[in-house]
Amino acid sequence: MQGSAWTTQQPTFNYMSHDALGVGVFVFSPVRAGPAAVQWGGAGESGKSTIVKQMKIIHEDGYSEEECKQYRAVVYSNTIQSIMAIIKAMGNLKIDYEEATRADDARQLFALSAAAEEQGMLPEDLSNVIQRLWADGGVQSCFTRAREYQLNDSAAYYLNDMERIGKQDYIPTQQDVLRTRVKTTGIVETHFTFKELHFKMFDVGGQRSERKKWIHCFEGVTAIIFCVAMSAYDLVLAEDEEMNRMHESMKLFDSICNNKWFTETSIILFLNKKDLFEKKIAQSPLTICFPEYSGPNKYEEAQAYIQTKFEDLNKKKDTKEIYTHFTCATDTKNVQFVFDAVTDVIIKNNLKDCGLF
Repeated sequence: MQGSAWTTQQPTFNYMSHDALGVGVFVFSPVRAGPAAVQWGGAGESGKSTIVKQMKIIHEDGYSEEECKQYRAVVYSNTIQSIMAIIKAMGNLKIDYEEATRADDARQLFALSAAAEEQGMLPEDLSNVIQRLWADGGVQSCFTRAREYQLNDSAAYYLNDMERIGKQDYIPTQQDVLRTRVKTTGIVETHFTFKELHFKMFDVGGQRSERKKWIHCFEGVTAIIFCVAMSAYDLVLAEDEEMNRMHESMKLFDSICNNKWFTETSIILFLNKKDLFEKKIAQSPLTICFPEYSGPNKYEEAQAYIQTKFEDLNKKKDTKEIYTHFTCATDTKNVQFVFDAVTDVIIKNNLKDCGLF
């Protein structure tokens, strides 16, 4: 895109972790003359890091072949961890394999996986084992009950494409890179320019233990994007199995939306993973999260209810507006459209602050 530039301080990749929550925060302080401070913080698995990757695709030429190759080990790890999570859950949920011989494959999976992940490889014999397991009816039955255990959102995406991923000359695609899940630890800083605004973005660790590191990034921000995984409405935290992820997201949104630091700050709400939510709502009722909900388990009504629940947390409705967008972080066109609208809001509010609007 014209007039854009991109630099990133690369994170340390710690492979897929499940101590996550389903919400993220991005803080923006764009100015025309200097760098804008943009923070993406909050809890994990909301898709915030995926949106950061989209900024590179949208505002630059995406990931080069060499950069994509660097994600190969992450794809392998995500895939291995996903199938292992399903196999472990089969024991806990007392689900049998459709084919008894798959039990031998499961033992081989656990025997081969540690070395494969350590080396960042996917040997042919392990790839074949994963494909046979994924094709088993019992494994598929366990996968349909994923809300009962912790599983990466991209599990099916990778496992359905094992024939391609398992090839020796495999190079991850842009979409493969977008789908990778790595735990963000510390603060990862990214810079880019869009519509003559210079953005400095901070992607911060989303788990509870990481949140104490946020506050020094908040001073002087103009806008916050709060990113929530709508599809987490029927899930609990791995770190606290008594806490529903959506309820925890709402608690965090309440604390940020009504925080004294952000009295003059625009709050932009991304209700993310709308694609996963649309698929899930037909099978998993919204009453799991909101027992008082009496509407139909249909996408339009359910998403509107979630939007209302978050917007009603705003205690300053007369003076502070919540700008809500429904997003799919893995859809580049959707993210581009939404981010364009978000940038316009930021520009408008900056002009207001300067008395020019």
